[in-house]
Amino acid sequence: MKNLLHKRASWLSTLLVALSLSVIGANAWAEIGKGSTADHTKFDELKGPFVDGPAVTRACLKCHTEASKQIHKTKHWNWDVVNPATGRKLGKKNIVNNFCGSVVSNEPRCTSCHIGFGWKDDSFDFASQENVDCLVCHDTTSKYRKLPAGAGHPAYQDTEWPPKSGKFIKPIDLAEVAQNVSATSRRNCGMCHFLGGGGNAVKHGDLDVSMINPGPYLDVHMSPDKLNFSCSKCHGGDNHLVQGSRYSVEARDTKGIDIPGRTDGSRASCESCHGMTPHPDTANIKLNDHTDTLACPTCHIPEFARGGYATKMWWDWSTAGKLTPEGNPVKINDEKGHQIYNGMKGDFTWGENVTPEYRWFDGTSKFTLFGDEVTGNEVISINNYGGSANDPDSRIWPFKVMRGKQPYDKELKTLAVVHTWGPGDENAYWTGYDWDKALESGMKKAGATYSGKMGFVETEMAWPITHMVAPKEDAVGCDECHSLNSRLKDVPGLYIPGRDRFGWLDTAAWILAALTLLGVLGHGGIRYIMHRREG
Repeated sequence: MKNLLHKRASWLSTLLVALSLSVIGANAWAEIGKGSTADHTKFDELKGPFVDGPAVTRACLKCHTEASKQIHKTKHWNWDVVNPATGRKLGKKNIVNNFCGSVVSNEPRCTSCHIGFGWKDDSFDFASQENVDCLVCHDTTSKYRKLPAGAGHPAYQDTEWPPKSGKFIKPIDLAEVAQNVSATSRRNCGMCHFLGGGGNAVKHGDLDVSMINPGPYLDVHMSPDKLNFSCSKCHGGDNHLVQGSRYSVEARDTKGIDIPGRTDGSRASCESCHGMTPHPDTANIKLNDHTDTLACPTCHIPEFARGGYATKMWWDWSTAGKLTPEGNPVKINDEKGHQIYNGMKGDFTWGENVTPEYRWFDGTSKFTLFGDEVTGNEVISINNYGGSANDPDSRIWPFKVMRGKQPYDKELKTLAVVHTWGPGDENAYWTGYDWDKALESGMKKAGATYSGKMGFVETEMAWPITHMVAPKEDAVGCDECHSLNSRLKDVPGLYIPGRDRFGWLDTAAWILAALTLLGVLGHGGIRYIMHRREG
């Protein structure tokens, strides 16, 4: 299937990924629901027919009376997070990234990954219980999926996609799906998290469709041949509150092994299962000493994007806009089938089996948001993760660092909000290919007035790497860090034997070695002379 993915245009790649989700999901999760105390096929309320997704939710709420109200309190629903260190609003609906840009003005497209129905603009009712989508998280048929630009709705009738392609997405049998629900699976979570940024493997680097059914070499926790963890095994929580967030990462979990009733109830850290001294006494006695400096993923995730799918590493919006004589976006693939240019989006580069970049991290972050001052003379960090060698709460962490160029307002000196999505809307960049109109429309929606002067600024965005945990025999070796040009060559503030050298120390060591050699030779010479005399 991977070869087919590499040989088709982007829309077909997405279709094939969706098919793989269905096939793999059906096989890997045939046993799901085995321990349930309810057979949903016997509930009259779920036999339908259902006209739409909210109708299914209304049926679910007859038994699960508090579910939607619980969902309403989560990040998954609100896409809104307050940074506890700065008080600033983060979350998907507030930040600007260097992939697709921002949710603002592009809601129908972006909210195809929202756990609700109908978020197409500011009029969306976040208090509505029936707008919660139960099926996207609890489907076990592998048949349920949202439309790519349906504001969170699935297909209720034959729906043409892509627009003007002559190809159609068939409607979902909502009654069948509603009668086949159970606990969440890797496939459920992956329908959004594996496909973030516009396609499979694009965004995270350590999350893609290979994680639906990974071999032990790819992830020892999630492999069906090993522990067969679902995402909720680590990220689960009470009342639909999913634990773990890149906005508030537990960079150093000193609480250790999680004990119900005694700790925080979260298993979204390595230490919550493995503790602060994870290596047995039979291992190298120095390994546990490294936990004061290194995060667990630093050694145990040697590379990311190693499941057979490349991840996007560079996205240059400044080159977008090239069209064919027929007015369609130019598309170019490399010899491996990776799209390296798309007239809608610009130039890309991809990476497989990528060695992470390593940085100090204490769990805090500061984001460059719309309205923050930027200039075109430097690389802008969209997110700055805190931490230093002098901070006892910091550890060296692995990151995917996404780089690229994106629009900014030269006069206002801020990253731009770009209106990209909107069939038939000439202000949308993917319709009219006019940057000025797209920026004017997007920034107006964000509450600002576009100055009329745009440019492109280089940005970078760091993503902590926490998945694709390799078997212990494939962990990073000692010499990969304790050598001159090592993995940690750019990490400041600490002395690493083998990586770092001090002139005076090297000189002293050579003198000591020379004196030792002279001593050995002298001792040997004296013994030889004495032996000759005695003979």
